[in-house]
Amino acid sequence: MREPVKVLKSLSEQAINKQYKFKRLYRNLYNPEFYFLAYKNISQSQGSMTSGVDGKSLDGMSEKRISALIESIRSFSYQPNPARRVYIEKKNSTKKRPLGIPSTEDKLVQEVVKMILESIYEPNFSDCSHGFRPKRSCHSALQQIQNQFTGITWFVEGDIHACFDSFDHHVLVNILRERIEDENFLALIWKMLKAGYMEQWAYNCTFSGTPQGSGVSPILANIYLSKLDDFAENLKKSFNKGKSKENLEYQRAASKLYYIRRKNRANWENWNEQQRKEALRLQKDAINYMHSLPSKRANNKEYKSLVYCRYADDFLIGVIGSFEDASEIKEKFRVFLEDTLHLEMSEEKTKITHSQDKARFLGYDITTAKNSALKYDSKHQLRKTHTGRIKLYAPRDKWQGKLTEY
Repeated sequence: MREPVKVLKSLSEQAINKQYKFKRLYRNLYNPEFYFLAYKNISQSQGSMTSGVDGKSLDGMSEKRISALIESIRSFSYQPNPARRVYIEKKNSTKKRPLGIPSTEDKLVQEVVKMILESIYEPNFSDCSHGFRPKRSCHSALQQIQNQFTGITWFVEGDIHACFDSFDHHVLVNILRERIEDENFLALIWKMLKAGYMEQWAYNCTFSGTPQGSGVSPILANIYLSKLDDFAENLKKSFNKGKSKENLEYQRAASKLYYIRRKNRANWENWNEQQRKEALRLQKDAINYMHSLPSKRANNKEYKSLVYCRYADDFLIGVIGSFEDASEIKEKFRVFLEDTLHLEMSEEKTKITHSQDKARFLGYDITTAKNSALKYDSKHQLRKTHTGRIKLYAPRDKWQGKLTEY
């Protein structure tokens, strides 16, 4: 049996070729080493010892239990147990969120499937996607917003209604079929999706969605929503146009400063002390005037741009353009979600906000501010910038609520 690390590395290398189709993935589930690695990963997580509907926990796991599990997968008799549903409280809310607790053997199988899917899909996920991914978090999402949303005019705050409960299983499996040609592996994922859950000793079927609490749910959610990332990238290419143009007044001021400096260098040795002081004063005045001007022309109607960032089912769009442009983009996202992914965009929570106001994303209030900092451009020249730099503020109700907890 090959080492799991080498198998996963090989899958990641092949995944770079987007035309490559993965076959014979199911046979990796016969390898005991995968389950030992899965056990190591799961045992480090909080709640790993919580038992499922079968009453068993990770405590007491043995090679015998793993061998029996592999034999059931080899004979295609493996059937995931329904998850034990519990409800946990949402932060700063009276509402509760449903959480499914799988059985121990199911946790192991899900972890193995998760590792395989991550190796296949992670190399091609968008850089704009940050939720439930290795080495990515809320911090990387906010960092992207600070770096890429500079100068935007409108925010579109996107929210998908009951996203994780609404994933269409047929759409999800069809997305998986674009890269995976192994019906046994896909059939195993079908079993996981259809396993259902137990609530108050009553069995309930799952007709849509990926159960929260399942080890494989985060990667399946990202695979599903990667289509939204691809749509945003294509829309960006068609929407973006023009370039931010230079401010002519700034260019004249820069030219004047250039000639003053050249004149000073040429005559410095021949001037007396009084002439040198006057030359430095003129040069300083020219620098201050140039730095008081924005280097780029504001309100350039020929220039449009779109930027996008997603964390799980929340996304933020930045638009340089008119309000009508932002409204049209919002509508295009709504239509794509409904027609292609069979998801509903929450009209109540999806708002268009001017960049001078505050948009709420990942618990922060995000706005733009006039920035008067001096920065070096690509030619190593110092420039005054008025570019609407992104500012992040911790909302008062958030930090007050956190202090109240303590």
